[in-house]
Amino acid sequence: MRVVIAGAGSVGRSIARELAANTHQVLLVDKDPAAMKMSSVPQAEWLLADSCETSSLAEAQLETADVVVAATGDDKANLVTALLAKTEYGVPRTVARVNNPKNEWMFDEAWGVDVAVSTPRLMTALVEEAVTVGDLVRMFTFQRGQAAMVELTLPGHSPLVSSRVGDVGWPPETVLVAIIRSGRPIAPGPDDTLEAADELLLLTVAESEAELQALLAPRH
Repeated sequence: MRVVIAGAGSVGRSIARELAANTHQVLLVDKDPAAMKMSSVPQAEWLLADSCETSSLAEAQLETADVVVAATGDDKANLVTALLAKTEYGVPRTVARVNNPKNEWMFDEAWGVDVAVSTPRLMTALVEEAVTVGDLVRMFTFQRGQAAMVELTLPGHSPLVSSRVGDVGWPPETVLVAIIRSGRPIAPGPDDTLEAADELLLLTVAESEAELQALLAPRH
């Protein structure tokens, strides 16, 4: 997956490090020469340019990006970057950082924003979750303990499609917390049936993640 991140400050670099560590191709774009701290994320590509300029986005080859993350400290710049990415270059998914909560109402599809968030780790998870079906994505880890919230979008080939929740043999220390279907949350009961494209939110431990992946979406 190719991800272009506008804003090479602490937030942008944090996102870039996590995505690069997960083997994604990352390009960091910033107009401030002082932000070009290439040694901080050596796995990423870097571009000194203004993401609010179409010429800069053309240089970044935005038409080849799977996701654009607008992570600058300026809400106006993030909105313009997202809008240009979506309308001028047809980027499939845009994720934008909201710096001022008063501006949240603007961060919507009208401005080309698919997902508006403010926490680096959550942004990273949402970027991956947005374009991944059948892969387990760790949303966050509880600091006091070994449990983590993970997400997986159930693919059509999953053997659990049409299964009752109560009949599933979940791995040890794993709990199905919620099902998101057609954008709406469902509190799962034992008689609920799993469907293809369901987004499953689960609490689990690191030792059970591989077994959970194999259960929900085995590799061919």
